[in-house]
Amino acid sequence: MNILRLGLLLSLSLSAALQAAERAQDFRHGAPLQLSGEGPWYRLELPIAAHFAAQHGDLRDLRVFDAQGQAQAYALIPGRSETVAHEQEHGVRWFPLHGRADAQAAPALRVERSTTGTLIELRGESAAEADQQLRGWLLDASAIDAPLVRLSLDWSGGEDGFQRFSIEASDDLQRWQSWGEGQVARLSFADERIDQRQIELPGQRARYLRLLWRAPTQAPQLEVATLRSRRQDQQAAPLVWSEPLPAEHGADGLYRWQLPLALPLERLRLPLAQANTLAPLRIEARSSDQGAWRPLASGLLYRLPENGREMVHDELALPGWPVRQLRLQLDPRGGGLGPEVPNLQVAVRATQLVFLARGEAPYRLALGNAGAQSTALPLPSLIPGYQAERLASLGRAELDDASLLAGTAEQPSALAQADWQRWGLWAVLLAGVGLLAAMATSLLRRPSSAGGEGG
Repeated sequence: MNILRLGLLLSLSLSAALQAAERAQDFRHGAPLQLSGEGPWYRLELPIAAHFAAQHGDLRDLRVFDAQGQAQAYALIPGRSETVAHEQEHGVRWFPLHGRADAQAAPALRVERSTTGTLIELRGESAAEADQQLRGWLLDASAIDAPLVRLSLDWSGGEDGFQRFSIEASDDLQRWQSWGEGQVARLSFADERIDQRQIELPGQRARYLRLLWRAPTQAPQLEVATLRSRRQDQQAAPLVWSEPLPAEHGADGLYRWQLPLALPLERLRLPLAQANTLAPLRIEARSSDQGAWRPLASGLLYRLPENGREMVHDELALPGWPVRQLRLQLDPRGGGLGPEVPNLQVAVRATQLVFLARGEAPYRLALGNAGAQSTALPLPSLIPGYQAERLASLGRAELDDASLLAGTAEQPSALAQADWQRWGLWAVLLAGVGLLAAMATSLLRRPSSAGGEGG
């Protein structure tokens, strides 16, 4: 029983040693970080060198250590497309709407429009009648191809106070849809004046707006009408580009490039060194050194003169597959790329690192551990109460020297020693487990002394 207890204690001790915290020496690449701004959270836009230094395309082996070698809590934000709102002010033409002062319905109109729908002339059906009165205004928004979000008015005359009006929208001046009510105000007291000139709109498209005053006899004279539109545009995910990668020119006439690991490439750039170059091409790729080649992209790159200037198209979009090797086949009918071996640039989606700085500076980014598993937290867990707009206000981190990631930051002897220690621990643990199994088998086979005496 004492031997069993000793074996169990040995196994538990070795297991605890194997689960000990990671060390900076366990990672092949690293570079110091320079911090600025307000912490304790800092964000770093990872350069392509960080992706090349990793052992995994998803950056599961990325860590941040402080000066004492303590790992820092962190989150990764992968680059993604964003919806960006663009607002624009538009000055618009307006036309007075006249009608009978006691009429309840909107004024009848005779309209003349251009072929584009812009109003040229607008008249009331009974403009010659003596009791015609200004009832409101018609705004021509036919030149605005975006949802309308705000109306601004300026006026003269009329009485001080609040002026209310209904807002209606139409695309054909026949069918009208209510957009609610608006109100402008001008208040004066002593030498002070307060103007309320803006009215929020529902964010919909319309070619024409009709404003009808609730109290026409007190309505002011319109001087300026401005509409604000808002357009939602999809902005592509930001990219980080590699330095030019030299090619190998094989005996089969194909150019080849080797990446340090399989990465989800989003775009490639093949700079064209010579003017008047036309290059129909096909790109093939594989995710491992021994995998099958498959088509990745094809297209036409060129550097040609046009109307006194040079037109250059030297990029191709890629589907985002994991790629480790690339090869290029040129269509000989295009004349090739010239005598120089082409240099290729590749791009991946930009990833941001956010970490919580604890412990002592300087902090260090570490990458390159094939056996590491991800320890990244979700961003709302790293920053409690996180809101997207808060990201821009975080402190900034920058690599002091990104070129350090291209080489081995730690001494090879230290890495080898760490590997031998790890394998040694595993060997001792397995030996201990084997010893326990042998002892258990021996005990099961030993005859019971009590049973022998009973026989």
